[in-house]
Amino acid sequence: MSYNLLKGKRGIIFGALDEKSIAWKVAMRAKEEGAEFVLTNAPLAMRMGEINKLAEHCNAQIIPADATSVEDLENLFTKAQEILGGKIDFVLHSIGMSPNIRKGKSYGDLNYEWFLKTLDISALSFHKVMHVAEKQDAMSEWGSIVALSYIAAQRVFPDYTDMSQAKAVLESIARNYGYRLGRSKKVRVNTVSQSPTKTTAGTGVGGFDAFFDYADKMSPLGNAPAEACADYCITLFSDLTRYVTMQNLMHDGGFSTMGISEDIVELISK
Repeated sequence: MSYNLLKGKRGIIFGALDEKSIAWKVAMRAKEEGAEFVLTNAPLAMRMGEINKLAEHCNAQIIPADATSVEDLENLFTKAQEILGGKIDFVLHSIGMSPNIRKGKSYGDLNYEWFLKTLDISALSFHKVMHVAEKQDAMSEWGSIVALSYIAAQRVFPDYTDMSQAKAVLESIARNYGYRLGRSKKVRVNTVSQSPTKTTAGTGVGGFDAFFDYADKMSPLGNAPAEACADYCITLFSDLTRYVTMQNLMHDGGFSTMGISEDIVELISK
């Protein structure tokens, strides 16, 4: 069901890889709600994924960009404004990758060059996105910028290794840049801490199935699916949340507030 929440709004959506990805779901919902936007991803990710299919469905243009490159981001924001015919109203940052996780490195045996790469891709890229947007004065007043996070920024999930630090940095950047952009342009900046979700990236983390099931049993509402996360992001892009900023918003079925659940107690007692 559409409510025209984003009618007339222009956006940039980072990170749509395939139909499993949250960014893909956000793009579909944004189109339903009346938005126009461009899609972007790193060239390598574009070759691995199906972004052309999404672009065709949403009648959206694709602008390749490595989010760790300020030069690429400058080109992205310049072209996006040209294509869309004005300043940007919303941005979704759905980017995260750890070479250490991909290579199966444990937390005590991290490759530090790869660790820096994890931080650059998964967190510093968010700062760079907002840095370029600010320098170009590319965001509309009362615009909205959202990045996707995970509760491992605050809690220990052993197999999440250096991505835990990346998510913590991501959330800190949102607070600090949220203050800056809020004062200058009334632009709000938030992170959404999503339930474990069966995306291509998520399922690449060791032990994913175990903590997916654990979170589902801990959460009174169960794990929030990608489609529901997309709905939440749409509300944050809309004018209904104009005074929500600098927040890490939990979208996890209640998991983050639980101590223990009856389901877990019953499971352990067996």
